[in-house]
Amino acid sequence: MRFDFTSVPDRYGNDALAVDAPTNYDFNFGEVEREPGYDVIPMWVADMNFRTAPSIRKAVVERSAHPSFGYFRPRDEYFDAIISWQKDHNGLTVRRENIGYENGVLGGVASACRVLASSGDAILLHSPTYVGFTGVLTNNGYHIVHSPLINENGTWRMDYEDMERKIVDNNIKLAILCSPHNPSGRVWSREELEKAMEVYERHGVYVISDEIWSDILLNGRTHVPTLSISDYARDHVVALYAPSKTFSLAGLIGSYHIILNDWLKTRIDKEESLSHYNSLNVLSMHALIGAYSEEGRQWHEELKEVLSDNINWACDFINNELDGVRVNKPEGTYMLFIDIEEYCRNHAQSVEEVLHRGWKYGVYWQDGRPFHGEYNIRMNLALPKSRVIEAFERLKKEVF
Repeated sequence: MRFDFTSVPDRYGNDALAVDAPTNYDFNFGEVEREPGYDVIPMWVADMNFRTAPSIRKAVVERSAHPSFGYFRPRDEYFDAIISWQKDHNGLTVRRENIGYENGVLGGVASACRVLASSGDAILLHSPTYVGFTGVLTNNGYHIVHSPLINENGTWRMDYEDMERKIVDNNIKLAILCSPHNPSGRVWSREELEKAMEVYERHGVYVISDEIWSDILLNGRTHVPTLSISDYARDHVVALYAPSKTFSLAGLIGSYHIILNDWLKTRIDKEESLSHYNSLNVLSMHALIGAYSEEGRQWHEELKEVLSDNINWACDFINNELDGVRVNKPEGTYMLFIDIEEYCRNHAQSVEEVLHRGWKYGVYWQDGRPFHGEYNIRMNLALPKSRVIEAFERLKKEVF
């Protein structure tokens, strides 16, 4: 490979939440005395433990070399990069006027909700549910209605009858769709999205489509933008994107929305302007340009190969080596949502005990229960394969 996905970057003391914040700390038990000889393998928060793409580092360093960081306007190259990326990767034709900056996808969710719903309104989400949605909607006074995904023969699927029933019973006019789905890792097919949009259209439901994971596709999968599904979708969908998951740029802040309905775009832009805070950072702008460059695209293609290999290896290991542990192989994202119910029941152990034992032996993973997975643990596999192998060897020997 051209790019380095095997070196283990030293992130300690360099503002990395993944390794700095939780050192010797388990979020369920508090302080944890890690066993001697076991270093930390960060597999919880959803950022990558790879070196940042060289094209991004180069773009940020070159801009940082200039001695001025005053007021600025977004460059044409910024919009051109997004337009080109969406066309080439998603087949979506976008005009500059359709693009709007977001400090973060969750901020975009909050702004869209304020335009499309009133406080106390019910909003439809699938479960398992990304914990960020839960926080944003609850903090802004909305009522969450879950439509559980069906685990059918190892594949998560939408329950269209349940969705429709919940929409009717709760007079729902706004839904959040996660595509690809977090935390399950499902990459929805066009047919699945068409069926979902038919349900939404029958009841006049607007859709916020979080597509932040749309570039992290595994084993040759392709992403279908929700905006491309139908004429109704073009007018009733707010799509949210970012380079932050694809290129691990969460620390630089910067996402964007794509809205094809001019009326809806104007209303959401106005809502976002009211805080006088939702504004693009000059280094974030250059980081996106570097990410979406030709070299950045080459890095991204290699990344998908590395992540697919990690996911395939880990899922095989879980299903073959860890008794009582199961996982549906994700089609996108770099997160696993493993199910330990059988193990817990067979060994009369709680999820807390298993989580704690992982942290004790340096496997820093994430409680899946806040994501509405009663017996689930969420694991980040965006790190060198040597570290993935080491983590699962520890799990087999010390945890399970």
